[in-house]
Order: sequence, then structure tokens, then C-alpha cells
Amino acid sequence: MCFWWGDDLLQFHNDAYMPMLGKRQPAIGKPFKELWADVWEDVLPFVRSALAGKGTWIENLPLIMTRNGYEEQTYFTFSYSPLHDDAGDIRGILNVVTETTGAMRDREALEQAYAGATSHILEREQHEQELKLLNRELAHRMKNTLAMVQSIISQTLRGASSLSDAASTISARIQALAKAQDLLTGMSVTAAEVSAIANAAVAPHSDSETRFQMQGPNVFLSAQQALGLSLAIHELATNATKYGALSSPGGRVEVSWARQGEEGFFFDWRESGGPPVREPSRRGFGSRLTERVVSDLFKGEAKIHFLPDGVIFSLSGRLNQAADLDR
Repeated sequence: MCFWWGDDLLQFHNDAYMPMLGKRQPAIGKPFKELWADVWEDVLPFVRSALAGKGTWIENLPLIMTRNGYEEQTYFTFSYSPLHDDAGDIRGILNVVTETTGAMRDREALEQAYAGATSHILEREQHEQELKLLNRELAHRMKNTLAMVQSIISQTLRGASSLSDAASTISARIQALAKAQDLLTGMSVTAAEVSAIANAAVAPHSDSETRFQMQGPNVFLSAQQALGLSLAIHELATNATKYGALSSPGGRVEVSWARQGEEGFFFDWRESGGPPVREPSRRGFGSRLTERVVSDLFKGEAKIHFLPDGVIFSLSGRLNQAADLDR
């Protein structure tokens, strides 16, 4: 404890008070305002209250001090009480004080550690939740992929003229499916962008920069829609290479797509410069996949038009909500 006395509030203190002074020693007999100049404005309200006859009590008051030659954040719990002379007049202030700087630092460290631990727990819970979602999505993706592979194999074998032709066709279709899966794995768990899908599907059939002209905005498709569209483009490009525009040196293909409103999607494939086109008398699995499967995936309509100047494939439908969430 210490007390300040007289008009200048000269300081007097006991030995237990000395550690709080730091390098402000010797301090006995020095005016309060001069000795504690760095915190004088902070404690002045309490000084005035005590000199007016009203004691004060405050806990863990933050004070920035320079008692050791540098600024430091300190905390004090103290009371100021008026001191009277023999005549009963207030002539000084008694200060009973405890420095709580160490305790406050420990409390702050504990609070920070608690906040860090809480954040770590929340992050771990979020990570575990993401792993669960990822596992569910991968399981769903695997089931759908296996179902698509099974359908490719069974339908191709049903319409093939020989086992060697069937093996070649199945291999090409599964490779197209694998490329689409690579896109989905590389870009997002649940979405892939249309231009990347189209470029990957036509890459084996592009022997010059003028063969394909692609135009469209950035549109993301859900995993199932991406796989379906990739296989459809693969079938279109394969047929164009065998019978259509890509079978002639001057043939070319224009590919375009666009969004229609919030959920609508449009895709267009147009061949030109190839041999005259005649509608086949028999539709194979490739055509059925291109039209029926894709139209179901996009909940819309897909149609192949065999025009004399070139094949046109048009798709109009809706985007899955999952694709929008990944953009």
C-alpha cells in the first residue's frame, strides 16, 4: 500500500509496494503527478473522487506504463480512500493495491488457448463432415459409373457385328468415360466445365486447328450430366470421323452452348463440309445414348438431325443445382 499526502500528494509506501515501482525509485516524497505522469490522466478521476470524500474500488484496470524505460501493458486492482488530518479535513489518499498483470496475461493466454482449441474442434468436425460427404459422393459416383459401364458393354454387344468390333467400340467408349472422370477429379468432386468436357472428348479427332470451333460461356455441369455429355460428344465425334464432316479434309464442326435463364442449358453440334448425309436405316446404341440418355440427364430434349449438309445435334434442358453450387 501507499498514501499520498498534502497539496502536492507526496508519495509514501511500504516495502511490499516497491516491486510495482520498477525503476521509479527512490519514490518516497515525490509528487504523485510527477512520479506517475504516464498514468496520471487515467487515474485522475479516482483521485478527484477520493479527495471529494468518496472512496473508489476498481478491478484489473489496464494501464500502459513506462516504469522500466519501455511501454508495457499492466493491470491493477486497487482502492483509493480519503485520508483526514487532525482537524477532519481531507489531506491525502490511501491506496491499497495489487498488481494483476501476470494473472491477466495468464487469463488472456488461457482464453486464446481455449479459442484455439474450440476452433480446432470446429475445423475437425467440419473436416469429418466433408469427408462423410465426399465418401457419399464417391460411392454414388462409383455406382453410377459402374451402371454406365455395364450399360455400355451390354448395349454395344447387343448391336455389334463381331466381338472384335464390340471390343474396339467398348474400349473407345470407356476411354471417353475415363477422360470425363479425370476432368471431374481434377476440377471438382461434383462439377466440370463444358469447354473442358468438349475439348477432352474431341481431342483424339482433331487433326488441325480449324476442325472444331467452340463457343460458349463458362457453364458447370454436375457429375452425371458431365459424364453423359462427354459420352454424347464422343459418339458424335466418332461418327463424324467415320461417316461425317471429319471424314473429309475440309469438314468442320461448330460446337456452341449457352445458359437459358437461371437453370436452362442449350448445347448445339453442327457439322459441315463433309460428304452428303443420309439418315441411317438403323439406330445403334450410340444414337440412343446421345438422344435418350442425355435428354433424361438434362430433363429436356436431345435430338440428332441428319440433314444433307451435315449432322446437327441439339440439346435443351436444365442444369442440376449441384453444378451451380460448385461455381
